[in-house]
Amino acid sequence: MKRLSFNDQIARNKRKSFSLIFVIFIVFLALGYVIANIFAPGSFFLVMIIAIIFSLSYIFGTYYNSHKIAVKSVGAKKASRENFPQYHSLVEGIAISSGMPKPDLYIMNSNQINAFATGRNPSHAVICVTRGAIEKLDKRELEAVIAHEMGHIANYDMRYMTIATVMVGLISIISEIFLYSLWFGGGTGGGGGDNKGNIVFIIIGIVLAILAPIIVQLVQASISRKREFSADASSAKFTRYPDALIRALEKIKNDQPTPYQNKNKKVNKALAPLFFSNPFKNMRNLGSSHPPIEKRIEALKRM
Repeated sequence: MKRLSFNDQIARNKRKSFSLIFVIFIVFLALGYVIANIFAPGSFFLVMIIAIIFSLSYIFGTYYNSHKIAVKSVGAKKASRENFPQYHSLVEGIAISSGMPKPDLYIMNSNQINAFATGRNPSHAVICVTRGAIEKLDKRELEAVIAHEMGHIANYDMRYMTIATVMVGLISIISEIFLYSLWFGGGTGGGGGDNKGNIVFIIIGIVLAILAPIIVQLVQASISRKREFSADASSAKFTRYPDALIRALEKIKNDQPTPYQNKNKKVNKALAPLFFSNPFKNMRNLGSSHPPIEKRIEALKRM
């Protein structure tokens, strides 16, 4: 079996992620072009400028408060050094070895083994682990999971995923507005005398408006899966001991959630990409935000 370098794995997955977000951008441009030609031919650039201004405003509003939104939404509490000394010491050790500032630490009251990182940059970052992770993982396994989350912070994954999420949301909003306008406004727009050309654009627009949100959501999930592989590689890089992360993943795979955990009352599906493992264990399809645990273990064994 050919061994993987964790640096090569990180670089490879970053390249794939940039390619995938380029696909989202192309879909965004194609949808804008078709809608502009239906309702206001010649105004493509104006439509794009308005859409970009709207999306940037949304980015700054959510991006600068992402850490506050995430910890509040799952009911997480700050982890004091007095109550969680090992948690603090492990994070401090990884922060020193990686050259990053120590993030704020939180605890989520769940028996699942899980964790997540959020924040706009390494200086404004948060790591949150569940009580299940604290109680069920040994010291090396917990260190590996924390290193994975520190990998997300080091790779600026939150900034990258915020851009992808906003573009996906914007495409969905534009698609809904377009279909609504066609239904109630007739969709004649400013097409002039070329009715056949306008009808062709309307048909293309309807197909794009229906398929585009599905396509970009699948692409977003694919981006998230690539970032998980990169963070796993970062964990191996920081700890130099991928076996600990393998053991943690095996424990998660064999962990049996209680009925309360299956309901995931405190986890919004929009936050699923943040977590170390998918908190919705029944989601194992193309739309899943995480790669199968078996594939993550296989990649780690090759490092």
